[in-house]
Amino acid sequence: MAVSSTAKDSVLVVTYQVGLNTLGAPMLRQRSLPNVLVAALDQDVFDVANALYGLQQYPLTAVRRDNRFELAAALV
Repeated sequence: MAVSSTAKDSVLVVTYQVGLNTLGAPMLRQRSLPNVLVAALDQDVFDVANALYGLQQYPLTAVRRDNRFELAAALV
């Protein structure tokens, strides 16, 4: 069976360090920011994440983009 996919939305996921635990290992937190335009360029998404988290006291450690697609049986 053939399947077609349609881009639905994109989510920006950022990981940042909030401190160190008692052993000295980094304590990380993650936040998801939904409603990213599917057509937005990866560079633009990355730049926005760095700009937003540059305003905080916590350093940004990772930026991820999760693209979501709707899958459906293709009509042949």
